Amino acid sequence: MPVRALLLAALATVPLRAVSAQGTAALYGSVRDSSGQPLRATVRVVNGDGVGVADAQGRYRLSVPGGLVIVRVGLLGFQSLVDTLTLAAGDSVERDYRLGPAVVPLEPVIVTAAKHSQLLSQAVTSVALVSDTDVARRAVTTVDEAVDKAPGVQFLNGQVNIRGSSGYVQGLGSRVLMLVDGVPANQGDRGGINWDLIPLEDVARVEVVKGAGSALYGSAALGGVVNVITREIPSGFHARVRALGGAYANPPFDVWRFRDYTGALEGLDVTTSYGTAAARGSYTAGGWHSDGYREQDRRNHWQTAAKAQWIPTPETRVTTSGSWASDQYETPLIWCTHGSCDDRGQDFQPFMIEASGRGAFTRSDKGQLAATVEHHASERFAWQARGSWGRTDFTDFQPTGDDWGVANRYGVEFRGEVHPTGDRVVTLGAEGSFSDVRTNIFTGDANPTSNVVRTHDQREFAAYAEGERQLGRLRLVAGARIDHLDVDGGSLATVLSPRLGVVLPTARAGVWRASAGRGFRAPSLAERFVSTFVQGIPVVPNPDLDPETAWSFELGNAATLSSAVRTDAALFWTEAYDLIEPTVDSGRIQFKNVTHARLAGLDLAVTATPPVAGLTTTLSYTFLHARALAHDSVSERPLAFRPRHLLTLGADYQRGVIGVGGDFRYTSRLDRVEIYETDPRVAEKVLDLRVSAVWGAWTLRAQLANALNYIYSQVPRTLAPVRTFAATITWTY
Repeated sequence: MPVRALLLAALATVPLRAVSAQGTAALYGSVRDSSGQPLRATVRVVNGDGVGVADAQGRYRLSVPGGLVIVRVGLLGFQSLVDTLTLAAGDSVERDYRLGPAVVPLEPVIVTAAKHSQLLSQAVTSVALVSDTDVARRAVTTVDEAVDKAPGVQFLNGQVNIRGSSGYVQGLGSRVLMLVDGVPANQGDRGGINWDLIPLEDVARVEVVKGAGSALYGSAALGGVVNVITREIPSGFHARVRALGGAYANPPFDVWRFRDYTGALEGLDVTTSYGTAAARGSYTAGGWHSDGYREQDRRNHWQTAAKAQWIPTPETRVTTSGSWASDQYETPLIWCTHGSCDDRGQDFQPFMIEASGRGAFTRSDKGQLAATVEHHASERFAWQARGSWGRTDFTDFQPTGDDWGVANRYGVEFRGEVHPTGDRVVTLGAEGSFSDVRTNIFTGDANPTSNVVRTHDQREFAAYAEGERQLGRLRLVAGARIDHLDVDGGSLATVLSPRLGVVLPTARAGVWRASAGRGFRAPSLAERFVSTFVQGIPVVPNPDLDPETAWSFELGNAATLSSAVRTDAALFWTEAYDLIEPTVDSGRIQFKNVTHARLAGLDLAVTATPPVAGLTTTLSYTFLHARALAHDSVSERPLAFRPRHLLTLGADYQRGVIGVGGDFRYTSRLDRVEIYETDPRVAEKVLDLRVSAVWGAWTLRAQLANALNYIYSQVPRTLAPVRTFAATITWTY
């Protein structure tokens, strides 16, 4: 090891406490690339705890301890820079840095695949990353709109699918687990995901772990895990104001017109933060309004979020966070068919709804609080404890009678990370959760007209452990988790979820990975106890539902073919058992464990930098063979709501302060849907275009989504978004 690196490593072990008594100094300046363009680089004190992120103008400011200070400046795709300087207490020193492009881009560090920090190449399963740049370049309002373009990910009318895991059940029982900074955030009653709970401006990146993740995360991680990671709070005072404006295209034919004005979209959010070496905090508030692109589609959204950190010692960090969102929106339901509205002689009116559904309106409030304590006891042991509370409160106002529910989800977890001798890591922990709902719709009453009010609850207790070991070039991973579930105080099931994995880096063929693991999902309280009507058909409860289970296998490879081309490919195979589906029998709907399914295919992602300065291109493709296997008297058939082909092409070009780009998404025609199967279905062909510009503290971004105004539906009789123009202007201090 070079002497310089040895000295750096030795200096990095100097305790911060030894110098903190000497007071603090201010370090400030700018970070730019070799052409002078500002970079939002991370500026970190190596031998301390100070960290900051440069703003849109490349400016940073840190409060650092007096004495010897080692600063590391880095940004993905650029060569890191280490600076050593000596500061006296009370000094205020300006330091400007320039970063050159990395010959090989720096490898990202991820935290979700193994529940601890590791390099992306060390993960035994496929992981897709959505950076803050990916989120920001699209003038969108919620996280899901940006995650939708990640390789292998598709949203069907708001419900997330990773390699076809969830299909579509109108927000019930997601087979993907959502985390916010590692804290579970799925709904306590319906098991769905509130993607608009976290303000978009607070998102630093999103990690998407594909395949069964129950060996570490338990229920709902049957198809994968999405971890939304919020921004670090930088030192000093920072502020950001973002304004949004846009418009929806009118129907392409006059016979489809349903209003005499153009629908609009507008919003505003404000973020402020202040940080010192010992304490930091941030606060975001804002909202937006949408007229919608179809009849009865207006929506108002209000949100607020806060985050605070206390760092009493360099080894200990306490983080608290909270968010709340409120929505008041009209419910468009299904589109109008001949005779069910003023159809104007048409077989269907995609922009209008059936007359029987007019007046439907929803009020939905949701929030989450979390607290985490992290402590690094030594180089060999660290632990983390966290507690969380999530709440949803909704009322569906309908002409035939209102449905409502108030649900809570409480969670606790203790996790330890042990580094024994050698290159070994052991992660172990225990987790518990309690969910309850008081409602007039998820009651368990066999008579949907009774309007009785009842309360149900579900408890989950789990313990897990996973070990990693390096054997030469080979990295081995093995672990398991055991979950015990009970509903309304009665024991339900105990599920064991093991996982095995291996990673093998090679000199010429990239990094190979292989894994096998078991996933499961406990039925949501809504699926068990729902009692209502859907389009006049009674929906009756089934409290005897069993958990869904699946075995997931993957063989993958990540390779750098040249300095300009990187690829990631994976073959996957999932055998799923007891999948819960709504079934129609004797004139009523009931959720049942009916399906043994097989989902197999190929997942491919390619990133290329052509020999044109500033141009980056991406390609992602998923081939999916999803079959519901034969059972009882039902023959084998395609699994509903799973497209066979999913292709996304992307390109971005940056020249100075101006950037342009676009995405094209092709989704093949669905082989099967579960309702209105005779309705015509078409493939999805959607082109999005975008442009951005930066002037000092101001950033302008604009996007034209569905630029060709392609008219299609992702789920039966529900019009997908039409051409939408949206622009944001952001001021950063």
